[in-house]
Amino acid sequence: MKYGKRLRDEEEKTFREWKGQFICYKRLKKQLKLIYHRSNGKYMSTRSRRWPRFATRRFVEANNRGLRIGFTRLLDSELKKVNSFYFGKEEDYIIRLKELQLRAESLQSDEEKLEVQKDILKFHGEMVLLLNYSLLNFTGLRKIVKKHNKKTGTSFEFFALPRVMQQSFFSTDLLYNLMQETKTMLARLFLTDAP
Repeated sequence: MKYGKRLRDEEEKTFREWKGQFICYKRLKKQLKLIYHRSNGKYMSTRSRRWPRFATRRFVEANNRGLRIGFTRLLDSELKKVNSFYFGKEEDYIIRLKELQLRAESLQSDEEKLEVQKDILKFHGEMVLLLNYSLLNFTGLRKIVKKHNKKTGTSFEFFALPRVMQQSFFSTDLLYNLMQETKTMLARLFLTDAP
């Protein structure tokens, strides 16, 4: 399955408030298509595989430079959007985990215990979806950078990826720790049911 279709399918299946928070892969591809292809130091149109009619090399280079800057800015804004959303969710999950821990410590009845167990399972499921969100967006970023490199003959990846590796949406250690804590809480709650 093509990545763009997979991204649309995932966005349709996810929570309503998450829609529009995924990387805009289609828009990035459209911006990339405007850039003239560079092969062996020569610029070519993607359709005709030759220079645009009546264009000088200097014109094409200046035009491509502007289009590449536009692509970079769009990519940067998409990264900020994804990172901001992911970071906000992480903060929300830290708060929700503390609330669940407090509820789990002060259980009064079996009904409350059952409700807390359900809430923990639901919470864990949301964190799994956020992990999938992170992986899906990083895949889109990697794919669009690869397409950019192929089309322009440059190695944009060396500039983009180290910065991306430091973004919240790529470093999922905190999310894994939160998931592990929910598993531990569930294990404790279910073990207290044993006779």
